[in-house]
Amino acid sequence: MPYLLLSDLVVVIHFAFVIFVIAGGLLLFLRWWLAFAHLPAFVWGALVEFTHWICPLTYLEDALREQAGLAAYRGDFVTHYLMPILYPAHLTANIQLLLGSLVTGINIVIYTALLWHWHKIKRAPSRTR
Repeated sequence: MPYLLLSDLVVVIHFAFVIFVIAGGLLLFLRWWLAFAHLPAFVWGALVEFTHWICPLTYLEDALREQAGLAAYRGDFVTHYLMPILYPAHLTANIQLLLGSLVTGINIVIYTALLWHWHKIKRAPSRTR
């Protein structure tokens, strides 16, 4: 039973990581220093999609599922958990390239807006009494 619980925990962490990769840049509007965590996460997430790698968290989840006596799934996290939600068809190389491009585009927009916001704040006249 602890292996199944740990496997489920890995799924939750994995899903949270995917959300952080996609939209974590928005947190930089609140705390700029989160860029030190988000930029490497974003690069990793995009790299996994563009190169068709399987995230190590998938292997960890599979190992925990097998220890719990369950069958491991084949493929990657996106294929097993996200694609059935987002798309009815199986994950293909072209869809992975599209997802990687989408993640990259979303983050380019977020970081552009963030830089514009910081520039606007920097240029605003300071109000001292």
